[in-house]
Amino acid sequence: MPIAPTLHKYLAAENIQYDEIPHVLTMSSARTAQACHVSGDRLAKAIVLRREGGYMLAVLPASHHLRLPDLRETFGDGIEMAKEVEVNRLFADCANGAVPAAGACYGLPVIVDDGIDMQPDVYIEAGDHETLLHLSHAQFARLTADALHGRFSAHD
Repeated sequence: MPIAPTLHKYLAAENIQYDEIPHVLTMSSARTAQACHVSGDRLAKAIVLRREGGYMLAVLPASHHLRLPDLRETFGDGIEMAKEVEVNRLFADCANGAVPAAGACYGLPVIVDDGIDMQPDVYIEAGDHETLLHLSHAQFARLTADALHGRFSAHD
């Protein structure tokens, strides 16, 4: 599967520059980082969250785990992880579990963890389990320009 059509169209419309990095089939962000010889600190994983009024996308380093209490303290109570069926519905043109760290093109507000925001360059899922997109820090900042920021993850 190539780049998810929704993501591809958005990146082109916003003139966001990236490189495609093909890799062997992987089913976790940690394995993807290993397969691509990329630091897990630079691979952005996206977690879909449910909250009152809809959904949002949390973006954090693949080497970290989400700390829901910290997230709730910063962004409000009532935030839960979305169920797989909800994620599949929201990201219908993506492979199951290959959510790109680009919520705007899917109509989702984004929150970016400081741990990924400070990286010199960032890798994101392309919507399949065989392609990463490599973005400079400036391009990732453009991709997440409307995002809120905070510290809501911890290193594994």
